[in-house]
Amino acid sequence: MKPVDDFLTDASGFIWGPWLLIPLLLLTGLYLTVLLRGIQVRRFRLAFWLAFIKRSDADKADVAGDISHYQALATALAATVGVGNIAGVATAIALGGPGAVVWMWFTGMVGMATKYSEAFLGVRFRRTDAAGEQSGGPMHYLRRGIKGPLGIFLGGFFAIAGAFAAFGIGNMTQANAVAANVKDEWGLDPAITGVIITVLTAVVILGGIKSIGRVTSAFVPMMIVLYILGAAAVLALNIGEVPAAIGLIFADAFTGTAATGGFAGAGVAAAIQYGVARGIFSNESGLGTGGIAAAAAKTTHPVRQALVSMTQTFIDTLIVVSFTALTIVVTGVWKEGGKDEAATFTGRAFDAGLPGEWGSVIVTVSVIFFAFSTLLGWSYYGERCMEYLFGRRAVLPYRLIFILVAYVGATTTLTTVWTFSDVMNGLMALPNLIGLLILSPLVYRETREYFRNRPVEDERVRTTKE
Repeated sequence: MKPVDDFLTDASGFIWGPWLLIPLLLLTGLYLTVLLRGIQVRRFRLAFWLAFIKRSDADKADVAGDISHYQALATALAATVGVGNIAGVATAIALGGPGAVVWMWFTGMVGMATKYSEAFLGVRFRRTDAAGEQSGGPMHYLRRGIKGPLGIFLGGFFAIAGAFAAFGIGNMTQANAVAANVKDEWGLDPAITGVIITVLTAVVILGGIKSIGRVTSAFVPMMIVLYILGAAAVLALNIGEVPAAIGLIFADAFTGTAATGGFAGAGVAAAIQYGVARGIFSNESGLGTGGIAAAAAKTTHPVRQALVSMTQTFIDTLIVVSFTALTIVVTGVWKEGGKDEAATFTGRAFDAGLPGEWGSVIVTVSVIFFAFSTLLGWSYYGERCMEYLFGRRAVLPYRLIFILVAYVGATTTLTTVWTFSDVMNGLMALPNLIGLLILSPLVYRETREYFRNRPVEDERVRTTKE
């Protein structure tokens, strides 16, 4: 296996290195932000209203879609608010210092424009499959939006990478994280945890997107609120340290972080590199997955669901990530260990900031919720890719295999799988980003046209004039 491990490690290093995917993701987000005139800021109030107050266009006649605005958002949140929001933030700080957090925030802000564009195209080019469900995402807008062999190639390339990636980052690694944390906290055998995960996964995903939408819309808000309340309690009990922590985060983003305690020190370049990389991993803006969930939504216009979808990046990176980062910096645990101990930073921060054993319990429960929700969201992404490649007949077999693989993930060591997942995620992002750049004039034109003729109900919550 060592040659395979070495190959995957080299491939991951090249794809996610400083000369390919990271600058491409960041520059694409910046370009779309400028092209759409800062839509993530100008239209945020409207996006929030559509996501959490209006919630659906299902009450209108003849609206295509399988689930509501809110359920589509919850499905996307389920897939992105995961273990990366706990361990990924800690790793960014361990390698890039507290200043890496600023660059995670920056990635989230420009990533909102990327997520908007993905969701817009996902709805714009969606189609009805043989079972009467809506199917969309990069594989469809690459194939149908870009004419000729290039579109066919990019769409097929994305679908293959997405179908495989779902088994890695969206399944085995998540089940493994749950089993490991439950064993450490309560001593439960991973085999038993694996059986429980397998059964629960089967109950939900065999019902398709409507079942996934119902479940995620119910417990995604609960899991996020539980985690944020725990982090808020840590910050409240250390309120005197919060201003200094915020100041340190901003200062170190532009000056680098000096060596202190067990932290070896990091320059500005490291803060940018690891902040951007972990920010992208956290919110998935640029991977194209948000367009798959958005395509299932009941909506009267692609712009409406695109606005809803971009709030997912805001919640993931600018809210959940912020609470994790502040607990780690405020409690000072980031200075107490090197990069090899980064995965424990969040748990140690909660333990240090909360009385008794509550800290580790909250983190363990959060990992369970976050990982299981990610598993559900990615099961849908993977099956849509398979449906694109092989038709509706491939969906049920894919679901059954996905369910069984969850047990394997819970009971197996996954060093190679993590690296494989990084490679597959990168191979999803590359064709998607090419497509976003090619199709960006279409996104701009139809977005501008929508707001010039927007419905009267949107007038009540508009933020600024065009």
